Amino acid sequence: MIDTGATAFILICTAMVMLMTPGVGLFYGGLVRRKNLISMIALSFIAFALVSIQWVVCGYSLSFGTDIHGLIGGLEYAFLQGIGMGGDGIPDLLFVAFQMVFAGLTLAIVTSGVAERIRIGSFLLFGLLWTTLVYDPLAHWAWGGGWAAQFGALDFAGGTVVHISSGFSALALALALVIGKRLGFGGHGMEPNNIPLALLGGALLWFGWFGFNAGSALAANGLAANAFIVTNISAAAGALAWLCAAWVRGRPGSVGMISGAIAGLVAITPAAGFVGPMAAIAIGAGAGLFCYGALLFRVRKGLDESLDAWAIHGMGGIFGALATGAFAVAAIGGVEGLLYGNPGQFLIQVVDVGVVVAYSFGATYVIARVVDAVMGLRVTEEEEYVGLDIAQHGESVRV
Repeated sequence: MIDTGATAFILICTAMVMLMTPGVGLFYGGLVRRKNLISMIALSFIAFALVSIQWVVCGYSLSFGTDIHGLIGGLEYAFLQGIGMGGDGIPDLLFVAFQMVFAGLTLAIVTSGVAERIRIGSFLLFGLLWTTLVYDPLAHWAWGGGWAAQFGALDFAGGTVVHISSGFSALALALALVIGKRLGFGGHGMEPNNIPLALLGGALLWFGWFGFNAGSALAANGLAANAFIVTNISAAAGALAWLCAAWVRGRPGSVGMISGAIAGLVAITPAAGFVGPMAAIAIGAGAGLFCYGALLFRVRKGLDESLDAWAIHGMGGIFGALATGAFAVAAIGGVEGLLYGNPGQFLIQVVDVGVVVAYSFGATYVIARVVDAVMGLRVTEEEEYVGLDIAQHGESVRV
């Protein structure tokens, strides 16, 4: 039976999560150089459009079809066969749409690892393969009845599926020597071209995250309310923790503040349906400091993972998944964590994180190698020098 209240709520949440994808584009666009601003925003729109088609053709079925050995779903829902307006609580079509916007957002986050240097055609092929071979299996593992769900791993709204996968995939692209560092990286200034634009993108992400986490309750109920409040608390704690840590080292930059908020949002994502408000403060603050440390590590190592998806989403996802295993309380999500006498749940989270990190990194590396061999991932040096806005789109930002 359809619950009209839940249906209205999830419709709104779906629209909010969709807004996060252009939010990623604005956030990333403000952080790159001006000559690549349009390109960076466009990549997010391309990611959403590409995944929207892939999802209804085969992605949804691979993620939520009948389980095959705990690894992938069957193809009985390919082209949305058998998916209609009926359902349990919310229409099946609405569940498809809600999960679709998650998938589109995840691919948009991955663009951090190829910012300012990838060919559009290559990105289209890479994105199609990555969503099919990385995202869809991970979604099935966690939410479609795959091995992680059977094993008892907790991921309320995408700590492993969305954030660890995108963060470590971005790192794989940056480290694989397939795409390589940007020209002049480490020798020339590559400061953000428009910090207010990045802050606007961050604001859209913060706003959309309420739909991301609260909507994952799939009902307008107390669990959704809990997810809503802990999401905001963790983001606020993350923003303040990163701000203070950066202040100790120099000045409290606004980009660092919003990065800390995103780190807090990432970390609370797997835990939002399992922990309470006070735990959210610890999770958010811990994630802010942990991800800031990861960023400093990346800088010291000279890694050109351009926009820090690895430091914020990848490492924040790890922190959040493990924190879920520590802070989970049965009164909220029905499962106790390490701090409440259940060390087994924490160990389950450790195994889940390890497998997702290894699979995301390894599979992305292979996909990138294949795409590079077939058509080349990177633009020419001349195109990179001119900027992708003009070289790839024939457009430019006019002052």
